[in-house]
Amino acid sequence: MRRLTAAAITVGVAMAGLATVPVAQGAQHRPARPAAPAYTPPALKWGTCADPTLKAYGSECSMLTVPLDYAHPKGRKIKLAVSRLKHTSSAADYQGVMLVNPGGPGGSGLIFSVYGEGSFVPGDADLDYDWIGFDPRGVGDSRPALSCNPNFFKLDRPSYVPTNDRIEGYWLHKSKSYAADCKKADKIGLLNHVTTRDSVADMESLRKALGQSQINYYGFSYGTYLGQVYATKHPSRVRRFVWDGTVDPRRVWYAANLDQDKAFQKTFEAYFAYLAKHDDVFHLGSNADAIDRRFYRELSRLDAHPIDGVGPDELIDVMTSAGYYVYDWVDIGKAYSALYNDGDASGIKEMYVGSNPQSTPGSDNSYAMYLATQCTDAQWPKDYDQVRLDNWRTFAEAPIFTWSNAWFNGPCNFWKGKVGPAPVYTTGKHVKSHILMIGETLDAATPFSGSLEVRRRFPTASLIEGVGGTTHAGSLSGVACTDDTIGQYLADGAVPARKAGNVSDKKCPPVPAPDPNARVAQRQVAGGTSLAVTVRKALAQAQQH
Repeated sequence: MRRLTAAAITVGVAMAGLATVPVAQGAQHRPARPAAPAYTPPALKWGTCADPTLKAYGSECSMLTVPLDYAHPKGRKIKLAVSRLKHTSSAADYQGVMLVNPGGPGGSGLIFSVYGEGSFVPGDADLDYDWIGFDPRGVGDSRPALSCNPNFFKLDRPSYVPTNDRIEGYWLHKSKSYAADCKKADKIGLLNHVTTRDSVADMESLRKALGQSQINYYGFSYGTYLGQVYATKHPSRVRRFVWDGTVDPRRVWYAANLDQDKAFQKTFEAYFAYLAKHDDVFHLGSNADAIDRRFYRELSRLDAHPIDGVGPDELIDVMTSAGYYVYDWVDIGKAYSALYNDGDASGIKEMYVGSNPQSTPGSDNSYAMYLATQCTDAQWPKDYDQVRLDNWRTFAEAPIFTWSNAWFNGPCNFWKGKVGPAPVYTTGKHVKSHILMIGETLDAATPFSGSLEVRRRFPTASLIEGVGGTTHAGSLSGVACTDDTIGQYLADGAVPARKAGNVSDKKCPPVPAPDPNARVAQRQVAGGTSLAVTVRKALAQAQQH
């Protein structure tokens, strides 16, 4: 694949010799603590949900009271928003509660109790569960919910690629300012207590409040890591766990982002090939390599002359959605075609603003809480020289996504929250129940090597591979081979038999790319009904970090 420019790489490597910029100035390791006293939450009081979708489908809502700091369970409390859609099967068929986490971290999960509505999972087993959606601490309708600066994603930004001191200085200042804004917005010390360990403790409190001896769990993306840590710390509480788009626990979190950069380059190549295959629709050319070269030229053109606030950054951010999912490949392709062929940036701008509301109060909540966990789960490099060098090296292989991803995580270089102990070594050696995992071969957000590593660590886990697919966390999208297996697992706990070696245990077709000439088919891939589209959108909002 073509690099952005040879000159840019040369400039970037040279810049690695600039003066050191200290990072994580307020961050410090939190020393390991002795086991905290057990906490017993008060009973949940269920009532009517404010969200119209939850209300329409009969979900109930409540607030779970938990300690800000589990080491001091009698101290300050916070509240987590919880929803429940109760089972409709007989008491004899009831299989307990099913918690859902959509990922992020920082993703709102309150809506996902509607998975119990009956149309998402093949068969009737989903009706045997109470489906539980919840907003993690600091997120969505939980209280407090952190917002730092709703203007962070405003248009008219310089290029992500820091080819000179001015651009690099802009992004360093923006990153440092956002970290400071979050520190200022945090009135109770929440930033010191939002590691994955804290969220696992919240899950255990939720289990107790729901009166269950075990939980069932469906985790997407980061939610798979949350599930891994929960299963490691509470193996006897695991019943049926589904992990879709599995995080590699060896790479939390700095290294994981560098891995993503290279993986996204491959999914962009796959998308360019799709655009070339359908040149009759997109009019971008019939050769994928040529589309690739033209894309870099378009980035350079927008860098020199942005169109109505759309520069190279906004185009990359919209294109990144195509790297995550196939669902919007047609709409993204048409918007890009209008930009490239006609200079019409309206479609790209609409998509960017739709995902990044401008100056809307609280609109950065998901981003703030993403950082709050990513920046404190594990130590990031302590000086920016290392960050700069790592990203220029990665950029040489993956020029589209590398600096976008680096600056998205830039505030971690200056984060003020206390860094937790070393990440939990996740293991399923004490887990007795079967676990079902799903992943696509070319998933860029959580590369498939992570799924294989977690399968190795969890001997009771079986892995479904969407062969050749690029979609991240795409289960329950209508692929019968995968979704029927999930339905069967929820019914009776059956999983594909484990195969010998470091391989997947069942191979299924991937989530299919949409036919640009059949709009109805595209909608079916994206979910079909308005409820399914709503849920898929909520998943995308949680996961695109």
